[in-house]
Amino acid sequence: MKTKAVFNWSGGKDSSLALYKVLEKGEYDIVALLTTINSDSKRSTMHAIPASLLQKQADSIGIPLYVVNLLPNGEMQGYEEAMIDAVNHFLSQGVTHFIFGDIFLHDVKTYREKQLTPYGITVVEPLWGKSSPEIMDEFLASGLQTIIVTTMAEVLDESYIGKLIDKELVDRLPETADVCGENGEYHTFCYNGPIFKYPVVYTLGNPEYRTYPVKMEDGSEKEFSYWFANLHE
Repeated sequence: MKTKAVFNWSGGKDSSLALYKVLEKGEYDIVALLTTINSDSKRSTMHAIPASLLQKQADSIGIPLYVVNLLPNGEMQGYEEAMIDAVNHFLSQGVTHFIFGDIFLHDVKTYREKQLTPYGITVVEPLWGKSSPEIMDEFLASGLQTIIVTTMAEVLDESYIGKLIDKELVDRLPETADVCGENGEYHTFCYNGPIFKYPVVYTLGNPEYRTYPVKMEDGSEKEFSYWFANLHE
């Protein structure tokens, strides 16, 4: 019997590439794609993908979607409580592994392990340990088709919104941006490729500019601005 696992699904390119590699290897029985949704906007966090499109991705992939609804204020305590509920749900189904699409952010990986290890859950990172250029080369070779749906405004302007991730776009990314957007420079929506049985149909709205105040570790507050694709069915 294959090891039961949950795949943590963002709907973007790194998540799609990680899932592609896992499915190709065939080591795990992936019982669900777990995604987090803002309970107010009904969109995924940061990528701002509507819940309905996340469901369409899951339908095309052929793996059930498991939605974790988060409170709009985004407090970490609320996130952790919601994820613990999800972990307990999957533990009852015999799940022992959670799979993620992280590349090199050690603090993120450490946090995941700290939260999940006490429950006997093993963290799996199929993309871990490679450089962003190496991951991008793998992505471009995979045949996955993905567009940019969110950018950090100070790094990438609105002209990048809705653009297909291909070699031409990668070559013109500014030097200040990680080629995979691993530092939050951009987020994506994957709609076609080898993990999908059929393309996921979507519509791009008019780009929207939004600014959010964020409380820093030292107690100060800093504003971060983003462009969003206003993606919908």
